[in-house]
Order: sequence, then C-alpha cells, then structure tokens
Amino acid sequence: MITKTEKSQMNHPGVVSRAEWLAARLELLKAEKELTRRSDELARRRQELPWVRIDKEYRFETDEGSASLADLFRGRSQLLVYHFMFGPDYMAGCPSCSAIADGFNGIAVHLANHDVMLWAVSRALLAKLQAYKRRMGWTFPWASSVGGDFNFDFNVSFSEEQQREGIEYNYRREAAWQVRSDEGIASRMSGTPVADNAAMTGTDVATYTRERPGMSAFVLEDGIVYHTYSTYARGLDGLWGMYQWLDRAPKGRNETGVWWRHHDKYDKR
Repeated sequence: MITKTEKSQMNHPGVVSRAEWLAARLELLKAEKELTRRSDELARRRQELPWVRIDKEYRFETDEGSASLADLFRGRSQLLVYHFMFGPDYMAGCPSCSAIADGFNGIAVHLANHDVMLWAVSRALLAKLQAYKRRMGWTFPWASSVGGDFNFDFNVSFSEEQQREGIEYNYRREAAWQVRSDEGIASRMSGTPVADNAAMTGTDVATYTRERPGMSAFVLEDGIVYHTYSTYARGLDGLWGMYQWLDRAPKGRNETGVWWRHHDKYDKR
C-alpha cells in the first residue's frame, strides 16, 4: 500500500537543499536564456517579412460608425488585429478568445501610445459585440466585419461549403469536416475541448468551428495599408497571458480539458 506521504512525493520532482536547487536552477537558466535569444531572433525575422499591399476596400462597423481598414489605425502607423471568434450565430464570444482578450485592456493604452493600435474584429453584428463587451467590462476597440470579406480573406471565417470541402487554416489544409464531435479538429487536449467551447458560445461544433482564432499585423505608409504578418492556433500562445503565468507555476498548465470559463461564470471564492 502506498502511504499518503509516498503518494505526495510522487507528485513532485523531489525535495532538495537550497544549494542543490540553485545548481539545478542555474542549469535551467542557460536554456531560458537561449530561448530568449531565439525569441529575439524570431521577432527580428517577423519584422523582416515582406509586405503585401491591401487593395481591397474592407469596411467595418465600429462604435464611431462605418470605417475602412485605414481608419482603424487612428493616426498610428501600425495596426494589430485579433481575429476574435464571435460568429453571427454565436450567443457569446468564444471563451478561449475571451480569456486572451481579458489581457487587452491593460496593454491597449500602452500600444496606442507607442504608435500601435490594437483592435478585435469579429463577424457578429456590432450590437452583439457591444453588449458582450459591456458584459465583460472591456474597453479596447472592437469592430464588426459582418457582410464583408475581411475574415474570409484572412482565413479565420469559412462558409458551410468550404467547411464540407476542407478549409485552409494555419497555413495548411484540413480534411473535410464531419459531424463527429472534436474528431478531425486539431487539439492538444484530451476530452472534447472544441465541443466544450462551442457549448459556451451557445452553438454546435459545426457552427463554432466556421470561425477560427488568429492575429494579423498591418502597416500604413503614404496612405497605403500593407499586410505584414499573421499567426493562428498555437501561434497565439504568446498572446494568452494566463498561460505565460501557468508555464511558470509548479504544476504548469496541468490540464486535461477546457477548465477556463468566461470570467463572469466562475464560482465566487
């Protein structure tokens, strides 16, 4: 029989002296510094990507009225767009996108004062986005792209026909979608994380997965907008603040399924 003490010891990597811990920590620090240098190099390579001129006239509905893509810059030269999963048929925003967006309020003002505008863009009607934004207590700007091609052109929204045939997402082609819960949809979790997220938006899996998450970067130069970068799926990990903290917690992400909720749906403690 395993004693309570023995069981507890099995759940952690061991107890050592401070000197032994420091030696192990310094060894890990070498790898962390190498990762930081590698991350700096990747950031430089992102900034060296060539630009693509945007010639299409995209229109958005915002709190201030109809706007062009250039209008979203609001006098800045750089624009970051978070492609927020909130389709026309959703009853609430994607809880995963919502967990990411929970960190936007605090950073948006700093970015805006460093020549960068941060927006969320979704296909739901503006009134639905505004209501959800009030519910969440968010202040960052959020635009509706409903009726336009923006989401489709940037590979974050798909028609039912595209879904049946197989979509292009995250720079690769997915197999034709079938109604089999989470099967065929990439996930790093066990259980039914996609179905769980869908339920929290008030939709079925098929409707939910016709929207996808991502972020895109743009620059405005001499009145012309250029697309410079886009990333999707796990490429958004670095923008998901809670995971950066969990990766430094003793038990890490410690998850087997979707444990997070819309932040107003947790039990009060």
